[in-house]
Amino acid sequence: MNAMVRHLFVVALLAGTAVPAASQDKATTVPVHFAKGASNSTVSGNVAGYDSIHYTLGAKAGQTMTVKVTGSSNANFNVFKPGDIPGQAAAIGSGYVGGDWSANLPATGTYTVQVYQVRATARRGGKAPYTISFGIRCAARVARYRAAIGEKKEG
Repeated sequence: MNAMVRHLFVVALLAGTAVPAASQDKATTVPVHFAKGASNSTVSGNVAGYDSIHYTLGAKAGQTMTVKVTGSSNANFNVFKPGDIPGQAAAIGSGYVGGDWSANLPATGTYTVQVYQVRATARRGGKAPYTISFGIRCAARVARYRAAIGEKKEG
């Protein structure tokens, strides 16, 4: 009986000292700014371990957002609609180096693009340098441009 009590005490002691890894993760929020008249913005950064960078940018429903990341092959991103929080909601899109993302936006508001690195590298405490580009365009202009290209290809 004494051994069993000691065992339960040790288990309880260890359970009480466990600290979840997520509590040590850092999420840094960086607002994305576009130069006057510009529809693109590019930012360079570095993500380390399980940390992430949350880029925020305003857009309107129906506009087309394009996100492209270059640099370390460990750099990935998720796109969240206004009001959604990374880690608490499903992303509306994602991408990686060589895998751009583009879509018409469903709502007006502030979108969040979360940059993070692959789990295996994060676990080792690695770093992933990257450059990320954001584009916001009027969907009607994009459609006209695509139609113009289509017309030129046909004629």
